[in-house]
Amino acid sequence: MNRSTAPTGTTAAGPGSEPAFTPVPGPGPQPASAPVPGPAPVSTGVIPGAGPAGRPDTDPAVRPAAEPLTEPLARPAAEPLTGRAGQPVAERATLRLRETPPAEAEYGPADNDPRGAAGDPPRYAPEWLRLREPADAAARAHDPLDPLRIRLANLPTRSGGLVVHDLGCGTGSMGRWLAPLLDGAQHWVLHDRDPYLLHFAAVAAPRSAADGSRVTVETRRADLARLTPDALTGAGLVTASALLDVLTTEEVGTLAAACAGAGCPALLTLSVAGRVDLTPTHPLDAEITEAFNAHQRREGLLGPEAVTAAADAFAAHGATVRAHPSPWRLGPDEAELTAQWLRGWVGAAVEQRPELRERADRYLHERLALCAAGELRVVVHHTDLLALCRPAGGTP
Repeated sequence: MNRSTAPTGTTAAGPGSEPAFTPVPGPGPQPASAPVPGPAPVSTGVIPGAGPAGRPDTDPAVRPAAEPLTEPLARPAAEPLTGRAGQPVAERATLRLRETPPAEAEYGPADNDPRGAAGDPPRYAPEWLRLREPADAAARAHDPLDPLRIRLANLPTRSGGLVVHDLGCGTGSMGRWLAPLLDGAQHWVLHDRDPYLLHFAAVAAPRSAADGSRVTVETRRADLARLTPDALTGAGLVTASALLDVLTTEEVGTLAAACAGAGCPALLTLSVAGRVDLTPTHPLDAEITEAFNAHQRREGLLGPEAVTAAADAFAAHGATVRAHPSPWRLGPDEAELTAQWLRGWVGAAVEQRPELRERADRYLHERLALCAAGELRVVVHHTDLLALCRPAGGTP
C-alpha cells in the first residue's frame, strides 16, 4: 500500500496500497474529481491514488459505495470448523459479521496498538478500492500459484476446507481474485479495522472455488499491529494485498512470526517497489518519484523497502521466499484510475517537499491533459511475495 494526500473525505490509496486515515462521511457516493481546466494547485490532503489505502485494496466484484446493499447478511450455517484437539474454530456461516473486536487473547490489548485503536476506526473510500480493483487483479502474479497449490495440497485435510486469513482486507478484493483460482472448499476470515469496509467485503465475497466447491466468509474487526500467532490457529494460508509497504519493520516481523508459528504459507501481493515508468517521459519524473518514495517512508513505514524486509523476516523463520513482479500497466482504458493515481502520487511528493509545488502544479496539469487525451502510459511497479513457512512439525 502506499500513502499520499488527497481531497478531504477520501483515503490515501495508491499503487499498491490500501487504507488512508481520513474519515469518509458515509456510504453514499464519493464526489467525482472534476477535470482540471488549468494548472490547479496540487492538493496535499489524502488522495485516493498514490498509495493505499493509508491502506486500500481492490477487485471487480466490488459494488460502488453509492449502490444500496440489499444482499442478506446471513446464510445457512454449515458444519463447524475444528482446530486443535477437535475444538470448534468458528461458526461456519457463508457470511458472518462481528460488531465487536476479537478477544484480547487473539490480538492483545487494544491500548498496545501504537496507532491508537481507541474510538471509531478510520474509514477508507470504497470508490477508490473499486476503481483500482481491475488493475490489481490484472497485475497480481500467477507464478506463485503453482507452488502455493502444491503446498496447500500437502496440508492435512480439514473437514471444513482450507482456512484463509486475509489481513487488511479492505473491500475483499484479494478473496475475489484468489478464491476462484484455488480448488476445494474454502473459509475466508477477513481482517480489517474498519467495519464499513468489512461490510462491503462480506456482501461481495466469492461463493465458489475453481472446482465449484463452497466458499464461506466471516469478518473480524482487528488491527495487524495486535496480531498474535493464536489469531492464526488453524490457518492454512495468510494473504494480504497492498499491505506490506504501510507496515513498520516491527509489524512485518510480527506478521512473519505469526505465520511461522501457525506453519502456514503467506501470499502478500502488490507491495510498491519504488519505481514508476511514464511514457512520454518528463524531466520532473525522477524528482517526483524520489519525493514520493521518501513520503512512503514517513513515520517509520517501510515503503519501497517492504518486500526486502519481509523476505528477510520470513527467511529468518526458515521460510522459503519467492518474489515476483506485479506491475500496474495503465493506458487509455484506465484513464480514470491513472488520473486519480497521478493526483495522489504528485500530492504526496509535494507534501514531502513543499518547494516542488509550483513546478509540480504545472507537471500535474500537463500529465492530466495527456491522460485525458489517451496519450499517457504508466507502469507502477509492485512485487508479490510468496513465503512458504515450515509446516507445523515438518519441513518446507
